[in-house]
Amino acid sequence: MQFVIISGLSGAGKSKAGEFLEDAGFYTIDNMPAVLMPRFAEIASTGSSGRYEKVALVSDIRGGHHFDPLFKALDEMREMGCDCKLLFLEASIEAVIKRYKETRRMHPLAEPGESLENTIRREKELLAPVRAHADYILDSTDFHTTAKLRAALMEMFSSGDETERHFTVTVASFGFKHGIPLDADLVMDVRFLPNPFYLPELRYKVGLDREVREYLEGYEETHTFLAKMEDMLRFLLPLYQEEGKSNLVICMGCTGGQHRSVAMAHAIAQLVEKLGYTVSEQHRDMNRERK
Repeated sequence: MQFVIISGLSGAGKSKAGEFLEDAGFYTIDNMPAVLMPRFAEIASTGSSGRYEKVALVSDIRGGHHFDPLFKALDEMREMGCDCKLLFLEASIEAVIKRYKETRRMHPLAEPGESLENTIRREKELLAPVRAHADYILDSTDFHTTAKLRAALMEMFSSGDETERHFTVTVASFGFKHGIPLDADLVMDVRFLPNPFYLPELRYKVGLDREVREYLEGYEETHTFLAKMEDMLRFLLPLYQEEGKSNLVICMGCTGGQHRSVAMAHAIAQLVEKLGYTVSEQHRDMNRERK
């Protein structure tokens, strides 16, 4: 079993680090008390289906100012045979102050009348023993985007092509009259294409049927649209992946979500797969009753 214990300065990126490791397949728990970590490792070792093969636990100053329980927990887990590493995240005082100003959050150690700078200095002193025990120290001062933090973590804790595997694209179809999907990142309106609904022989078919796709492929607009979509996807997908996005949802919409949007979503999914990305295909309104 692989355990990563994430600790460090408030504002250095611990919560984000936990989220990124979760994207990489780690089972992540925020702020677990140190005394419970060995017990959790014991329970996890008896779990099934590999759910707890990789675990990330976030431990910070909220757990108390004395870290002997954390060090003891690390020793116990290693004695149990766990591959247990301590990751310490830090940043310059200036960078942490800037992040707190942007989020307007209170520092967990803030005291009445104390400046934020002094609070951060005090936290650095309190956490010095944890930093000294760390297997990895990651300075996030110059990480001006979360993508840089993600890339650093993937380099440390992912194997092989894991970063590639955890970027997926979902291509979905929908009908505008039923509402735009809430999880959509990119929405394309394909109602400019001719509507098979008005042909009696196609009305009760769907966009996955050969007859509907052949009908739409008979129009130059369809081929032009798909060619331009391929160009856009070649440009955008690497940038979304570099930015740190784990899943991109592309939605194709027509009036009812049964003909044009379905056919185009299917074609776009094939394009994404051709470009080498993991893709899933969904058709939310395809089987709704026609009126």
